[in-house]
Amino acid sequence: MSYIIHFAPTPSRTGIIYNVTKSAVGIIVNKKVGNRFIEKRVNLRIEHIKHSKCRDDFLRRVKENAAAKLKAKTDGVKLNLKRQPALPREARSVSARNNAPTTLNPIAYDTLL
Repeated sequence: MSYIIHFAPTPSRTGIIYNVTKSAVGIIVNKKVGNRFIEKRVNLRIEHIKHSKCRDDFLRRVKENAAAKLKAKTDGVKLNLKRQPALPREARSVSARNNAPTTLNPIAYDTLL
């Protein structure tokens, strides 16, 4: 289970709980040092962490895939459940008849003192 730390010493980091005590929890966080990541063990109070939402999206997708798979099986249709990348948007043409093009020039830099 992933948790997000929203308080110092590592704000907005995702970690895994490895130890639970009566007043705090121990979390393993990956910290970038140079060109590698090292595991850092941080002890925080429970008020300073919250559940990560990345798992919610995965569980929602699992439920949708199970429902789609069941429907495809009853209909006898083959179904591809792999996620597909977003396609490029459709091309549009812009008319210059009532929309005359304008030439843009950069504004000269001047100190505003």
